[in-house]
Amino acid sequence: MITSTLPASAGRPTDDAATAWALAARGGDSDAVDRFVRALHRDVIRYVAHLCADPQAVDDLAQDTFLRALGSLHRFEGRSSARTWLLAIARRAVADSHRYTAVRPRTADVPDWQLTVERAQPRGLPGFDDGVVLLDLLDRLPEERREAFVLTQLLGLPYTEAAALGDCPVGTVRSRVARARTTLAALVAEAEEVREASEAVRKPVPDREPGDRT
Repeated sequence: MITSTLPASAGRPTDDAATAWALAARGGDSDAVDRFVRALHRDVIRYVAHLCADPQAVDDLAQDTFLRALGSLHRFEGRSSARTWLLAIARRAVADSHRYTAVRPRTADVPDWQLTVERAQPRGLPGFDDGVVLLDLLDRLPEERREAFVLTQLLGLPYTEAAALGDCPVGTVRSRVARARTTLAALVAEAEEVREASEAVRKPVPDREPGDRT
């Protein structure tokens, strides 16, 4: 099984570094293969988790993505970043999975989503104390806006590369991200109002002191 062993404290590799490792891996460097997988494993998990309708399939789809990528490294020439190239493969893997699922009867619908959420949730985003909350809000966005937001704001992909991945103009990506931000801000404000109202209802009424008038 292909997994990431990159320490949680390690800094995020640059796109140039990941691309260099991919090119070296294409030449047969086994250490570069490991570095390439470790550098981009978390991005693939996050991206697939936001595209996939079945959280239980996230790990398998990430595995499939890297198997496809490693089998296609001989065709990678570095014209785009390795990350953009890999996420395009992930997108196709998810699309193929959706097509397969559409014609395959489901025997159960009891997703164990907790582990997937823990792996996919973003960290350190201002305004969001809990990554699970953000995931829930993102699920309420239209698919195209959600994907544009995830690619550029969570995975840090340049707008030009996100546009290439989504096969649309850069301006369209910017518009989708702006609308996603506006919607998310409104949803956050709405959630905050509900939380404050709920806390106000639960706030205990102080006991009256002896002699207080009723």
